[in-house]
Amino acid sequence: MSHPEQAEQFLANEARSRWHDETLWQVRAKRDRAAGRVPEWEELRETASAIKSHTLSRLDHYLVQFEKQTRQNGVTIHWASNAEEHNRIVHSILEKHAVRKVVKSKSMLTEECGLNGWLETHDIETVDTDLGERIVQLAKERPSHIVMPAIHKKREEIDELFQRTLHTRPSGGDAVYLTREARRHLRQKFLEAEAAITGVNFAVAETGEIVVCTNEGNADMGVHLAPVHIACMGIEKLIPRRADLGIFLRLLARSATGQSITSYSSHFRKPEKGRELHIVLVDNGRTRQLGREKFRQSLACIRCGACMNTCPVYRRSGGHSYGSVIPGPIGAILSPGMDLKKHASLPFASTLCGSCSDVCPVKIDIHEQLYQWRQIVIRDTAGDPAKSGAMGAAGQLMRRPRLFRLGGKVLRWLLRRLPRPFLYSRFNPWGKQRELPDAPEESFFEWYKRNRQ
Repeated sequence: MSHPEQAEQFLANEARSRWHDETLWQVRAKRDRAAGRVPEWEELRETASAIKSHTLSRLDHYLVQFEKQTRQNGVTIHWASNAEEHNRIVHSILEKHAVRKVVKSKSMLTEECGLNGWLETHDIETVDTDLGERIVQLAKERPSHIVMPAIHKKREEIDELFQRTLHTRPSGGDAVYLTREARRHLRQKFLEAEAAITGVNFAVAETGEIVVCTNEGNADMGVHLAPVHIACMGIEKLIPRRADLGIFLRLLARSATGQSITSYSSHFRKPEKGRELHIVLVDNGRTRQLGREKFRQSLACIRCGACMNTCPVYRRSGGHSYGSVIPGPIGAILSPGMDLKKHASLPFASTLCGSCSDVCPVKIDIHEQLYQWRQIVIRDTAGDPAKSGAMGAAGQLMRRPRLFRLGGKVLRWLLRRLPRPFLYSRFNPWGKQRELPDAPEESFFEWYKRNRQ
């Protein structure tokens, strides 16, 4: 289904939509307060943007440097051109060590590649250990947000879910009790795990190290207990130097949740004695996006989710309505690059207000890229014939000032006199959740002409 169709389902529950909207706006407000306490905030954004632009312009060089450094550190490097190859590589490592139980920290890349389902078909138990990720895994759902995967669920729903799946007692949505029960459940999974899989927030070409940021310490718990660590990383996660890292860490948490810093920023450089560290570098369409000059900067994204928290469309329609692994404004410019036909509606899931670009910590021009994708969608896909016809007629009308003014006068007259069923019908999607404004007595042109004289 398209975004409008799925959004309509989410909006059918007005209370949930309103709660979702208000909750995310609170996170956006926390971000603003956190950013406001850093005098050099805009300088940090400019610097981060410049570092990312430089890295993307020399990505081949930094990838070779990173590979060389990691091998010197005793790390095993793998290259995957697409999602299927990534999954095969991960499975081959697990198969080599006869692994049947895996713990996994939050990783949007493994979601993108469908790793969980792949491993399940090979009888390997894969447990997401981030609390939000575990909630949606138990509910057999996809994450609806890249930082807060279960933001679409209320505590009472999680309470009922835990009763069904973890056999907890009813608690009326007691957050402390539910968190303790989740920890008790996951602790056993950590102890039983034979391998740990993590994502990668940043990778440093200079040193060959990777950095994983969490608030729950689950990545560290999994990695330090299991003998095999597999880190799955998109090739765009590189930064040139360790000195650059502090800039991004200052931006990431403040942009994501309004924290000054994430609780755990864990550095992995070389495996401990008797253990293995594997890094899987994944392309899966990133090189293709890098070659699109107008969309190249989208690869600078550090997955903070700030654009989602501020977007009025995302906040009201929910993450699942996007039908893509990464929802919201950034997802709406990444997903069409993967499958234009499937995600043709996403560039239109925006008001083009520019708020997403304003809050982006690496200054990606998200709203401008959304506009560019709209041009491509209209050019390269069939689209909606009715909408195309209407836009064509509007274009013809706007080319003729006298006809445009006459049409406006007739429409204002009709809006003041037509019965409500005529105005609020299936031909007026705008009126499904909104009241049309009162029609003015005169146009601005008429008002200006009268007052100027």
